[in-house]
Amino acid sequence: MHLQLANRTTGCTKTLTYPKKCLAGSARPLAQLFRVMDLAHEAIIEDIPATKRDIYYNDVQLFKSQKTVDTLVDDLAATFDLDRSSLNIRASSKGLICGSGLTIYLTSGETVRPTDTKATLIPAGEDISSFGLSEDVCWVLIIEKEAVFQTLSNLEITNSHDFPGRGLLITGKGYPDIATRHLVKTLADCLPPRIPIMALVDGDPYGLDILSVYRYGSRALKHENERLAAGDRVVWIGIWASEFSSLGIDKDKLLPISKGDEKKASCFATDLLARVTEAVTWRPLKAFAMLNRPKEMLPTKWKKELMRLLFIRRKAEIEILSSIDNGLSQDINSDATVSTRNTFQEQSVVGIMMDANTDDQMEESCCAADISNTRGVMDNEEGCKKQDKTGTTRGGPSGIQIIP
Repeated sequence: MHLQLANRTTGCTKTLTYPKKCLAGSARPLAQLFRVMDLAHEAIIEDIPATKRDIYYNDVQLFKSQKTVDTLVDDLAATFDLDRSSLNIRASSKGLICGSGLTIYLTSGETVRPTDTKATLIPAGEDISSFGLSEDVCWVLIIEKEAVFQTLSNLEITNSHDFPGRGLLITGKGYPDIATRHLVKTLADCLPPRIPIMALVDGDPYGLDILSVYRYGSRALKHENERLAAGDRVVWIGIWASEFSSLGIDKDKLLPISKGDEKKASCFATDLLARVTEAVTWRPLKAFAMLNRPKEMLPTKWKKELMRLLFIRRKAEIEILSSIDNGLSQDINSDATVSTRNTFQEQSVVGIMMDANTDDQMEESCCAADISNTRGVMDNEEGCKKQDKTGTTRGGPSGIQIIP
């Protein structure tokens, strides 16, 4: 017996064979595939969505690892040229949003109303019917780290007078899940160009890779990148190696570049090139070879910053913004100091967002606007309508219609 599956990463096919002449346990891969298909069929027939985590725990002994389920589900969807949601299988949501300017209407009839003070779990795209956005929302900020997101949420920056109007704060807790990417993609498609979507990530190769997932998509879900990648609407505002000094960051608090960082940097250009061009060759490249890549595949600013990181052999995590020395004595056991450090972090983020108005830092995106004068509303007239294969108009990923 021979069964062919599309490889979700490369787009090539792989063959499952039974029986194999020389390997014991050759039935396991087919048994795993049939079990996933059986559970997907059950989820579709009963119209009850299943998560990949549910499938794994349904038969731990058979699957052995969560990664096996993740790969099979995505390969199965790629084989049938379907979105994972068409199998009624979804990943567990982990992304968070903060900001009372957005209202999320669910297909169940329920309403999710994020606040300015507490994090709200981003629902799966399949569960969302439409969005409502206040007309005074004028910026969106994506934060890589949950810890920094929670700090800024507690400081109510989405409704702070120090910021250029009300905004939305989003985190994918590192590499974003599909629900978070769905939301960012929908905002990118539907918000007026004058409302910027900014990303603040670690100043290291992994931070750049996370940024690239929002902007260009991922290798693992290449077949879904068209509906998940937000493109040039996502603007990188930091942390940049070139601004370590201007931010007042103590050089002694910078972290050394690790071998893992070097390896990530070396493969980064190849990964990004494949996401954009659907190349299937994955030979390693040296980091400096990135400088020869065209701008549309690796923005000039990204190349310069990555080269600088490798040159100075230092990196910075965004948490370092709270340690900027403003001339005040700091006692790490003092509650007052914790508040002061949080304030420094807020002021640093404000400064970075304001600095993003300069031409040099905004050269990578023609869609970014002056965030000090942005006002807008999600409007169907602003280009958020899409045409699916059947010709039906739909408002972005998962058929989301935008309500002003």
